[in-house]
Parts: sequence; C-alpha cells; structure tokens
Amino acid sequence: MRRLWRSTSGYPAVPEEESPEGVRRAALGSAALAVGAYLVALAARRVYPFGAGPRAGTVLAEQVIPLHAHLWDLLHGHGGGDLLINWNSGYGVPFLPDLVTDLLNPFSLLVVLVPRDQVGLAVFLGTLLSIGLGTALMTVFLGRLHPGPPWLRALVATGYGLCGWVLVEGIGQPAWLWGLVSLPLVGLAFDRCLRRTGWPLGAAAVALAWVGDFYTAATATLGAALVLVLRLLLERRPAGERLRSLGRALAMTAVGVAAAAPVLWVTFEAGRNAVPAAVLHPGTPGITDYLARLLPGGLAGSALPDVFAGVLGLLLVAALPFNRAVPVRERLAWPAALALVAASFVWRPSQLLWHVATAPQGDPYRSTFVLAGLLTMAAWVCLAHRPDPLALGGGVALLAVLAGLTWARQSAGALGWVLPAAGVPVLVGALRVLAPAGPGPDETAGPPPRVLRRAAAVVLSCAVFAGASAAAYAALGPRDRDPDDATAATTAAAPAPVPVLVPVPAPDLVAEQTAAARRLLQGAEDWPAARADPGPQALTGNDPMLLGGQGGGYRSDYLPLATAQTLHGLGAGWLLQGRQTLSAADPVGQALLAVGSTLQPDLTVRRAPAAPLVTVRPPGAPDPPSGASVWARQQALLGATVYQVPALVPGAGPAPTDHGRSGWSLPSTPAGEAGTELTAACSPGRLAYLYAPYLNGRLSRPGGALTVRGEQNATALPILPLGPVPPDGVVRVTVRVELATQVPASPFGCLDPAALNQAVQALRAGGARSVRAGGHTIGAELPPGSTGSAVLAVPAVPGWRCGVDGGPTAPAGSVQGLLAVPLGAGASRVDCTFEQPGLAPGLWVSAAAVGGWLLVTVGSRWRRRDRTAAPGPVRQARSELSPPAG
Repeated sequence: MRRLWRSTSGYPAVPEEESPEGVRRAALGSAALAVGAYLVALAARRVYPFGAGPRAGTVLAEQVIPLHAHLWDLLHGHGGGDLLINWNSGYGVPFLPDLVTDLLNPFSLLVVLVPRDQVGLAVFLGTLLSIGLGTALMTVFLGRLHPGPPWLRALVATGYGLCGWVLVEGIGQPAWLWGLVSLPLVGLAFDRCLRRTGWPLGAAAVALAWVGDFYTAATATLGAALVLVLRLLLERRPAGERLRSLGRALAMTAVGVAAAAPVLWVTFEAGRNAVPAAVLHPGTPGITDYLARLLPGGLAGSALPDVFAGVLGLLLVAALPFNRAVPVRERLAWPAALALVAASFVWRPSQLLWHVATAPQGDPYRSTFVLAGLLTMAAWVCLAHRPDPLALGGGVALLAVLAGLTWARQSAGALGWVLPAAGVPVLVGALRVLAPAGPGPDETAGPPPRVLRRAAAVVLSCAVFAGASAAAYAALGPRDRDPDDATAATTAAAPAPVPVLVPVPAPDLVAEQTAAARRLLQGAEDWPAARADPGPQALTGNDPMLLGGQGGGYRSDYLPLATAQTLHGLGAGWLLQGRQTLSAADPVGQALLAVGSTLQPDLTVRRAPAAPLVTVRPPGAPDPPSGASVWARQQALLGATVYQVPALVPGAGPAPTDHGRSGWSLPSTPAGEAGTELTAACSPGRLAYLYAPYLNGRLSRPGGALTVRGEQNATALPILPLGPVPPDGVVRVTVRVELATQVPASPFGCLDPAALNQAVQALRAGGARSVRAGGHTIGAELPPGSTGSAVLAVPAVPGWRCGVDGGPTAPAGSVQGLLAVPLGAGASRVDCTFEQPGLAPGLWVSAAAVGGWLLVTVGSRWRRRDRTAAPGPVRQARSELSPPAG
C-alpha cells in the first residue's frame, strides 16, 4: 500500500517510472471495484445468481445459454455434430457461424468446468471476467495515455467497466463484452506503434480482439485508431515520425485482421446465405434526450445510445475545458473528438462506418462502448493534470447546466439526478484534498496531513464504488421503451410472440422442467435411425440445443434462408422474420423429417412411425406446381395421397373475399359479432388440419379456442390440428380478427392416418437399410441398384457435397429444399460431407498472415541479437545513428 501513497501531494510532481507491481495492483483493484459493484447491484435486484434467471424472450435466455449448453456437449464428446454441423437444431444446420460469433469470447470455455445444468453459471462468470479484464486493461492504457497514480486511474476506469452500454446491452450479449476488452487492448497495441516497440505482440493483440468478437472489435479498432490519430496530432513529433507510426499501426491492423480471416470469411458467407434481418434506421434523437444519457443511471424512454460512464468521469470531462494545466490544444481536441463521435452514432452515413459499411441490424448502437471509453480517457487527461478549484467549479457549473437542460426529459431516471447531486460534492471535496493547490511564493503552504489524504482517498474510492453500484442497480431494473418508437419492437428485450398457446413455466420450475425434458429425450434417442424432436417452443427458441434431441427449433442470426424456406414450405412455423424456425407439428411433416418421437408440452413423449432419414425417390416422380398448397407439397415428398383438400365454404359472419389462387381475405370483425365462419366438407373420421400461416386473431374450433398471432413475413403459424371430422362431415372454425387478414386458397386438409402409415411403410421398404451420421457427414446404405434420387431429410444449405458408391463428390441438389443426390443408373451407397463456405479461403489468408507475422518476429529477434552481439564501438555508433524511440 505504501507505493500507492508515495507522493506527498497525492500526485507525483514529475512523471516517474511506474513499478509493474503498482500497475498490477491498480489493474486488479479496478477489476475488483467494477465486478464488486455489479454484484452488489445484482444482489439488490435479486436476480441471478441471487435470484431468478434471465427473463424469457431475451437473447441471453433464448440463444446464449442454449449455445453454451451445445458447446458443453461438444467439449465433453456428447454433442449432436461437431464444429461444422449442428444436428440438434433446424434438422441439421451449420454451427461454425454461431461458434465464431457467439462463443469465441475466451471466457466461454468456462463451460467445460461446470456441470451441464450450470452452464448459466459459466456464462455469468464469463460476464464478470470480461467486465473485470476490460476495466483492468483500461487502467493500464490510461497510464500510457498520460502518467499518473495507478490507483486514481483504477477509479476512473471503473466507470468504463460499468458504463451504460455494458449494463443495458453488453450483459445480454456476453460475446459483445469482448469489445469492452478490445478497445483498451487495441489501444495498447497502437501505443506500441508510438513507442516503436513490440510490433509482433501488438499484431497478436489485434488478432485476439478480432477473433474474440469481430462485431465489437471492428468498432473498437476504429475507436483506438481515432485515439492514435488524436495523440499524433497533439504530440510534438516530426511529420515523418507521425507517418511512420501510422504505417506501423496500419500494418499491425492488417496482419491482425488477416489472421482472423476465417472468422470474417465464414460469417460473411453465412450472412449472405442467412435469412435477411430487419434493418434499423433510428431517427436522430433530440439533443436534450441525448445529453440526458450522460447521467449515470438515467434510462431512456426511447432507443438511444447508452453513454453514461460514472459520476467521477462525468465531473472530470465537464472540468476538462476549464483545467488550465492541460495544454490548450488538448482542452479543445478532446471535447471536439467526443462531440464528433457522439454525433456519428446518430448520423446515418457515419452509422454505416461504425457498422463496417453494413446497415445496422438488431442494435443500432452496439458501438456505444467506444464513446464511453473516450469519455473515460478524457476524464483521465483532466485528472492527471491535477484540476484546480477553478476547473472543478467549471465542471460543476457545466453539470448544473446539463441538469437544467434535461430536467423535464423522460430520458433521465430518478437516480440520474440523485447520483450527481449526492456524488459531485463528495468527489470535489476528496479531489481537492488529494490534489491541493501548489504552494504560494512564501513557500508556507503544504500538503494536507497524511491521515487526511488517506481519508480522502478512502472516501473517493467508496464514492466511486457506491455510484457504480447505484447506476448498475438502476440500469438492471425494468425498462420500458416508448411504444411510439419505431425501433422499440426490435431493440427492446421483449419475448418473441408465440404462434400457438404454449405453457410458460414459472422461474422456479425451469431447472426441474429442463432436467425432466432432457431425461425423456435421452430415453427416446434413436439417432440417426430417427429423430427425437423436443417439439414446440416450451422453454426457449433453441430447445434442441438446451434439451437435446434433433428438432426443427432454431434461433440464430445465421439461420440459413434455405432452412427457413424449406421448413416453412412443409408447414412448420417461424418467428422473428424467419430467423427462428419451429419444429414440424403435424404428423405428415414429422414423418417426412424422420421424427420418430416428439416431446409434448406436458412432458410426455409421443411416438409415431416415420420415414427413414434417407429415402429413395423414384425416377420421374412429379414435383408440385408453383404455388401449390402445403398439402400438395407434403404429398409430393411422401409419394402418396393422404389428404382430402376440400374447398373453403364461407359460413356465418362477415363474408370473406375470394382472390382465387392468392387466397381469401377475411374482413375485420365488427364489435359484438362472433367472427367469420369458415367451413369445408371432409369424410367423417379423418383428422382435420388448418394452415393459415398469417392469421392474427381468435380462432374458435371444436374443443376450444386459442389466440394466434401470425403476421406476414414476421410470424408464420404452423399447421394447426382441428381434431376429427365430425359425423356430419363438416369442418367448422370461426375466426375473429381486428384487422383484415388473409388465408390460403386451400386452408383445410383432412388426413387419413391409415394412408399415412402405408406411405411411411413404403418409404421404409424402399429407403435406406442403414444410416450413418458423423460430425459433419451423413451416409446411407441403399437397396442395391437403387435409381432415381436419394432424398435426405436435411435442409439443403450451401456447403453440402455428395457422392454415390465412393465416387467423386459434387454439390448436392435438392427436392423441395431437402438434400437430394442423383443415383444414376443404380447405386447402393450415398455419402455427403459438409464443407463450411468461406472456411478454406479464410484459412489460406490467415496462414499467410501468420507466416508474415512469424517472419517479422524472427527478424526482430535476430536484429536484437545482432545488436547485443556487436562490439561496443559498433553498438555506440548504431545507437547514435538510430532515431529516438516514440
């Protein structure tokens, strides 16, 4: 502790060489402060691990935890697939894009240390470690930006570790938290370019940042580059040396990014083949709303960048323009840079720059942590120059103006006023004790007593910790977006609409239900002979990864368009504009997709006969015409007629309008009326089904009613069961809708279960004798001399290559979206292998970058050895000829 108090004035009068031990202590201390404050806020809110788990519908619950559960399976040798293919989800989808996007934060590997039912704990620990590491690295980087007491840097960096972006956005996307680490990490790498040392280590740091999470690494690199340019402009260096420093940084970035090329190329190709995401173009916010986001704990009623970075940081940034100890150029440059970056987040052309020339999707402000980092750096520049009473007074006045401007705005929460009002006087007093004014001409003034300085340091530390805890407490509370905000529906963490009524378990039953469902699926496992489907969305959108089995449920930013279209074409549902698919819910769809057992919402397993995973389609089998009904598409794959498809006959209520092959328009139901009745005639005893994917309203059917929430292109309903056709042979449903909606031309299908069983037996008799499924391969032994096409019940996503009888492979074909392999004149074996698009060229680029990096590293070491081995006079001559370092 003595080294933290070695200066009698609280600050060293002259910058001195910092001891590595002091820097390590300060870095660890800042990490402990940030993590401790976060834990206090969690405990006060009584949320995980001190209470309930993540809220249903959030990305954390729907995607992150199931993905980590799947990673646990892979690391323990229990996974359904490997790093290339995920056999559990979407009836077989690529896994590498999900891995490199959501699971390459190094702390994700903590899942290997916990039991599978505790993967949420591993995710939580990864969040804590990311916050701690990012805060610690920022503490170190601030010392490179300007010398000063490490422990004070730790206090300033705490505001960065718990900035608004971390608390509102980052903790829900643990992969993004690597961006919190990447900004100071890349900043330290670029600092080596200024000091002309450690270029290989800097390039490795850039590569680590980009591999850990390329989304946030790109924006962190832009932010670090801005800081580098700012430092070059402010420091007095020859123009040639500035250009050389920029060149070193550009080369370092190029090598580091090229080393991460497999990540970038794979995700680029996966993004091209994925379901397009909704593009967000948020409007420009009002200046007062934006300024209110600087207040710690202030929460927005509309989507805005979350930029608050603690009361101490806010005070020091406000005091910077008035700090006469800071050179005038810095006092002008830092506020200008902050203003430009803040404006760039809400100006559409510059938004494209922060999102790497792509339209913002999902969260339009995921780069906000860069602004929080710049605020932290500006705050340290002010504090490192010992702000005097005039500077602190100017900062307080500026904060008062900010409070006046934002007083009536909804953007600021109650703590947004309480924290500055209570914290600023305490912080100002503590800073004045720690950094008193210098002695006057009579040399009689001196530093305050050591005991008083120690007390002030404790007060300052406690104030920072309390402020960070309170801000985190406010940010972790319930948040409501403005219902009129155009981005609210996409950016708010609201549960995804469920297309059918699915029981939602209470929080205390989730763990028990998950364990019971997993045991049932393990007991029903028969892969690859047949699939055990987790069934409808019971817990998350990624139940197959969370529970096991092989289902159609899959939620991902990289959900292949081919998968979504194939399952939708066979009558399965989707959510989130097609970025979440659901399992097939009807008997024919399940039979076609080789689903032999299905987990029911009441935690029972329903078994049914299913076709094998690989079937043989005879030569010349007809394809359904364009625009055919879902019933015709299913029967074409099945190779048999199992449905009656009756014509729709309007009944009582507001009359629908017939648009021919385009379907029927149902008018909105007037108040007081039951709705529009739809009828059809079928043979009694058959099982009736309804397919109206975009129906939105109240559906009454024999045996009950349910609310359905279909929406064109956003939420597609699966095929819905209506029960047995009654003795009079008339199927009736009544639909009550608020807004006019549309149903297909042939919405009713009446299934003959006996005909379905016969069709399945025929497929089994002519299909695969045995099926093999490896990590990213699948093959089957067919009846000798099989002709036509082998159809695999796997969506035909790009990357599959297949061959027959051990011959050369070629890109797989498709039949109604499923993998299909021509058998030629006759074949007895089919084999398919998945090759991830973009992986091979990415590996070549990465290998070239690593090779160049190794050459530079070896050359640098060789030159250093050469200098060390040179005779004394030669070394002296070389040192005289060498330019000075940084």
